[in-house]
Parts: sequence; structure tokens; C-alpha cells
Amino acid sequence: MPIQVWLARMERPLTEQEYGDMIALLPDARRERLEKLPKEKHQEVLCAYLLLRMALWEQRSWRDLPRIEVDELGKPFFPDHPDTHFSLSHTAGAAAAVLADTPVGVDIERVRPVSVRAMERIAGVRTEAAFFRSWVRREARVKRTGSGIVTMMRTEAPLNRGEFYYEVDAFHGYAAGVAAGQPEPPQPVHRLMLDQLL
Repeated sequence: MPIQVWLARMERPLTEQEYGDMIALLPDARRERLEKLPKEKHQEVLCAYLLLRMALWEQRSWRDLPRIEVDELGKPFFPDHPDTHFSLSHTAGAAAAVLADTPVGVDIERVRPVSVRAMERIAGVRTEAAFFRSWVRREARVKRTGSGIVTMMRTEAPLNRGEFYYEVDAFHGYAAGVAAGQPEPPQPVHRLMLDQLL
């Protein structure tokens, strides 16, 4: 299966009805985890899971979200479907999901102000666009391996043999990317607005 990416842009808040419908689609364990987050972060998380459901329906014809567990490094996976790998990401106003046959990571970030000092210290760059491209690349790679935030905050290592990174053309004002073990870039990238997702 080629790597496939789904992106959603939330240009408005969810209605109470939409929120209720979306949260009802989550498995109990995911819902309990979501309820530990501040309510203002729920919309993007719910959209990420809705994207995952959409992707699984289109790629695998699965009607429901399978059981999700988290490995010892914190990487979520489908224990009953070891040949289906996924990753989710969300940021203010947007969400992303990716599916592949091999471990994969995705990240999306809204480009926003960051101090020049922080940009230079963390990524060796001086513009927000370059900083968030670097940040997304690091986070997608971490999500692919499950290696943790400490690895991400150190100087980024070159790609390992058999590791590939692809920038994804996201929405204006956002940076997105996918880290994978496949040499083919994501095909296709699905870009949806909230109303298309619901």
C-alpha cells in the first residue's frame, strides 16, 4: 500500500451536535484519554481520529476504528492488525493522519511566532517557516520510531539508511511532513475542509 496522507483544516468550531457525533465514534479508551485534555484541544484530536477512520475505510474497508494500544515507547498501534501502521497529528486549526504498510510518522504544525534565539538554538534557522519545517521533520521521524521527545530536541541526525522524509503540501500557514520506511512519496495527499470531513 502506498503511503497515504489525509489533512483536515478546521476553519470554524464544531457545533455541539458535531462534537457529540464525533466523540461517539471513538473507542472508550480513546474517549477517556481525550477527556483528560482541556476541552479547547478536543476539536483537532477528534478530527485526527475522524481522518484515521476515513483513511481506514478507504484503504481497508474497515467500518470501525480497531483497538489501539501504545507500545513501551508511547507509539500507538493496532495490535490486531500488525501490517497496518498509522500516525496522527494535530495543531491549532488542523489535523493529519497517515497510513502505510510499514512504520510511519506524520506531523502538522501551524506556523507561528518563535523567538530568533529559540529558532537558532533548536534548528539553526532564522525564519518561522524554516523552523516549523525542521520541527515537523523531527517530530514525524520521532513518531515513526517512537524514540521520544528527548531525541527530537537534540540536533537532528541525518536520515538513517532506509529512512525517508517527505514534506507535504499542507494548508497556507502550516508545515507538514511524513517520515517513512518507503522510498515512494505519499500518494495521494487528501486535503479536506471541516465540512467535507463531517
